[in-house]
Parts: sequence; structure tokens; C-alpha cells
Amino acid sequence: MTGPDIAWQPSLLDGGAVGFDATFAGVRRRDLADGAWVDHRPGWCHGSDELFARLLEQTPWRGRTVHMYDRLVAEPRLTFRWVLGDGPSPPDDLQQMAGVLSERYGVRFSQIGVNLYRDGADSVAWHGDRVARELPEATVALVSLGATRPFRLRPTGGGPSVLYRPGPG
Repeated sequence: MTGPDIAWQPSLLDGGAVGFDATFAGVRRRDLADGAWVDHRPGWCHGSDELFARLLEQTPWRGRTVHMYDRLVAEPRLTFRWVLGDGPSPPDDLQQMAGVLSERYGVRFSQIGVNLYRDGADSVAWHGDRVARELPEATVALVSLGATRPFRLRPTGGGPSVLYRPGPG
């Protein structure tokens, strides 16, 4: 079985077994508007290249069609989502990651999604997380694997954005 054809080169410095820093040492919190915040911990997941390579090969990636303005368009990325406790189980590493993050933030994560941005042309438009929109308060955890990509957040309704450049892990 082979995964999607992408241009990716593993790091020379991120070898070893997959693991997570359960202490969250060095996490930096940035307060945003209306009680929102972002915790950022570079390198939280070590062995991220090995995990990325395995996910790349073993995930049943899917393209999606989404409504954008008045038409349906192909979303410029591949994706897959596991609903915990319903259907096939995500890889053990992702379940362990969800457990560590759930304990840290005092929430139960009910889904694990993976998104594959194959090259510089793949992206996602400004949006609000679909699951979070339906909750009075939501915690969304993101872990970046693979190449460094810009990740921007902006307030609902527009305004200046906050830029992160999360690297592997």
C-alpha cells in the first residue's frame, strides 16, 4: 500500500520512536479575543517524521467537495476523520496523543482528524471549526507533522490575524 504522491523530505534530526511531552514544558500561551487562547509547544511530538510517514501510507485519504459561496468546489487538501468509539479506530499513537491532550485540557476529544496538504498549492480558506461551532465552549487541539506551513487565526468577523509557523511535532 502506498500513500498519496507528495513532495516531502524527512528531517535528519527527528528520528526515534513516536512520543509526546506529557509535562508540556515550555508551552507558551497567547491570549486572543473573547476568552480565546492558543497554547503553542514546538516539538511537542517527537518522532513526528515516523508518524507522518505511517499516516501518509496507511490513512484512507479522501478528497471532499465543500460549499464555497454559491457553488461546490473540490477542497484543496485530503482529509480523514475518526469518531472515537464509532467505526474503525485511529492508530494507537493518535489515540495516545488524544489521551494526553484530553488530560492536559480537561476535555474529552471525540474525534481525530488528519489533513494532508500535499504541496504549496493545497490550503484551507478562513473558516470556523465545524464541531466547535455547535458547542458553547470548544477546545481544538492541532498537532502539525510534515513540512512547516503558515497557520493563521483571526477573529470572527475579520480583523488582524495571528501567524504561527508550526513545524513538525
